[in-house]
Amino acid sequence: MIGLDLGLTCTGVAGEGWTATIRPGTALRGHPRLAFLVERVVEHIRGAHLVVIEGPSFGAGVAHRHEDLAGLRVMVRHACWRRSIPYAVTPPSCRALYATGKGSGSKGAVRDAVRTRYGVECDGPGRYDQADAYVLCAMGLHHLGWPLAIVPDTNRRGLDGCQWPDTEGLAA
Repeated sequence: MIGLDLGLTCTGVAGEGWTATIRPGTALRGHPRLAFLVERVVEHIRGAHLVVIEGPSFGAGVAHRHEDLAGLRVMVRHACWRRSIPYAVTPPSCRALYATGKGSGSKGAVRDAVRTRYGVECDGPGRYDQADAYVLCAMGLHHLGWPLAIVPDTNRRGLDGCQWPDTEGLAA
């Protein structure tokens, strides 16, 4: 199970008990940056039974990079498809709801929830990306019937708004 919070400057990646970031650096732009990010993501998803990807955020501040970020999401989904890895797309509000009990939960509240509920520390420049990816991983495991922790009913509603693939026969 891998959770991915895709970003052009920092991508959060998580599996059960760990988090990481993928940072392309400021010198890479356009196609070279997208290629770098997809190559690093593929290193992490090899052997995954399910990948949970955060969907688009239509909030302020993303319009100038919308096309490249949308392209990155499509390229990663295609990489999953080429490897026969099922993937889910999770709206940011569902990720926040699952983590904090509120669809508008802040990045800091999500990070705090990851530390409190799962005992995973997310630090450094990509701390919020790591925390988001960890919640996505936890959501995927919960969807498959293997929750990492007890999650309140209010939070569990975050699973309902996701685009889950057919996972019949998958083991966590």
